[in-house]
Amino acid sequence: MRKFDTKVQYIKYRVLKEVASLAWQDKLLENILNIPSTIVPGKIPTMRCCVYKERAILAQRVKIAMGGDKNNSNTIEIIDIACDECPDAGYVVTETCRGCLAHRCEDVCKVGAITFDANHVAHIDKSKCVECGMCAKVCPYFAIINRVRPCQAACKVKAIYFNEENAAKIDENKCIQCGACVYQCPFGAIDDKSFILDVIDFIKNKKEDRKVIAMIAPSIASQFSNIKLTQVVTGLNKLGFDMVIETALGADMVAESESKELIKKGFLLSSCCPGFVSYVKMNFPELEHHLSHNLSPMAHLGKKLKEKNPKDKIVFIGPCTAKKQEALKNEVKDYIDSVITFEELQALFDSKNIDITNLEETKINDASYYGRVFARSGGLTEAMAQGIKEHNSDFELKPVICDGVDACKIALIKKKNNLLDGNFIEGMACEDGCIGGAGCLTHAARNKVAIDKYGKDSPYKTITESLNK
Repeated sequence: MRKFDTKVQYIKYRVLKEVASLAWQDKLLENILNIPSTIVPGKIPTMRCCVYKERAILAQRVKIAMGGDKNNSNTIEIIDIACDECPDAGYVVTETCRGCLAHRCEDVCKVGAITFDANHVAHIDKSKCVECGMCAKVCPYFAIINRVRPCQAACKVKAIYFNEENAAKIDENKCIQCGACVYQCPFGAIDDKSFILDVIDFIKNKKEDRKVIAMIAPSIASQFSNIKLTQVVTGLNKLGFDMVIETALGADMVAESESKELIKKGFLLSSCCPGFVSYVKMNFPELEHHLSHNLSPMAHLGKKLKEKNPKDKIVFIGPCTAKKQEALKNEVKDYIDSVITFEELQALFDSKNIDITNLEETKINDASYYGRVFARSGGLTEAMAQGIKEHNSDFELKPVICDGVDACKIALIKKKNNLLDGNFIEGMACEDGCIGGAGCLTHAARNKVAIDKYGKDSPYKTITESLNK
């Protein structure tokens, strides 16, 4: 088993690997139906009530691995048949209820949802309960709890709701594609569409007048434990990529331009994280004009590469499911041809039996320290401070660093009400920044250390050095 955080990730990886392996051999279409039984052989159930249900779920995973529902524009999809194991959400009375005589829970309930049996044990009528939580607050035994589904708890923008069958659904008007629900669902009932087949097609059908370019996110330095990044670069070349380039170079470009924009405007919201940008537009439209006009590092670098040769195929490889949605936007789609995650990259390596642990090293030095530390929370702010310094400006940067939607929400509310003590909001939808992205192989705490080391290994100590090399 690979070094994934969860077994759910491992199952997803196995499906991706099987799909990719068959695609390389041009045998996918004739073997699609066999993939579930390959992963779950025999008749002894190992994960569900029966192997037949698990195979049915795996068939849906195969569909998502091949690009998912073409009629659904959302990157995140629900596997309905897999979403049936969670208990009802909401406030429930547990066995801790002692049947006390005080009945404080009944007294505070304004809708009459609390009743008692012959033993004075409380019960909640779900048809009346409005989920106010007052009963839980006054219970002296803490016998009433708010049972929240993992996907619902993970979704900080409240895009998860439940239908009549109690299955999870996604409100596309609220979803910011961050993938938190994908990572947190313990049954793997939520998944992100894969465009791995597009990448394989680019490589298999290369032409002399175009390159297939791998654009690797700086957070890659925190992945693939016990393997050097220089070996991963070699592995990408062996996969068939003609060129490997650091997205951190695009981060250097953004830091140079965005710091200049901040000096001119006096206040700015960062535009690097597509999840944060979507959150602002959906929930704080009155602040949208404060978003930086710069494209994200991915799109910025993609634009520069396409200016050299529009025929090149550019594949972004990173930790972010929201990047898949960003690449489909009108202002970005001409610059990025496909997006895959680190999970999908691991599947690609193994689908061609590439053992990167035994590969030679290929150096890559495209970006500065400041571009590379964009991968973790606070890195963008460091780069902005350096950019201001290199512009020889006396502008006083007062940053508000936000990692996770909850932190972003607080900062944006303060700005909306003119209570924010700051002139630059670094907004990251994922906790810890990009190293906390849903598409990571691992979300270990040590990732910050790995990113800082990666940054310090850069031969360019300023943004200007990187851009003028």
